[in-house]
Amino acid sequence: MFDPASLKYDAHGLVPAIAQDHATGEVLMMAWMNAEAVAKTLATGKVTYWSRSRQNFWVKGESSGHVQKLVDFRLDCDRDCLLVLVEQTGPACHTNRRSCFYTSVRDGDEVELMAPEAG
Repeated sequence: MFDPASLKYDAHGLVPAIAQDHATGEVLMMAWMNAEAVAKTLATGKVTYWSRSRQNFWVKGESSGHVQKLVDFRLDCDRDCLLVLVEQTGPACHTNRRSCFYTSVRDGDEVELMAPEAG
């Protein structure tokens, strides 16, 4: 049986979690989880993060409707980073873009790769 305490958390009790679209492989976002967020995610199937700014749990899509349904939960080889494969409804980024990784650096210049979705 998996125990969230078996993960290697940082000094603040957090582990990075990368959200990836299970169907396309697109990297959507990165956020933080603590042991309780890990447990809640696995128990409910609703991806739950720890908000460092609010010092509270954050169920993705709870207020926006842009939910992340857990499809698979993976650990890296060092047990200090997570990959959550999700079914994403709507944009994943708070800027209303599909992914938080919408800026590229090309030839020293920042290039915006995607515009916000119409909302």
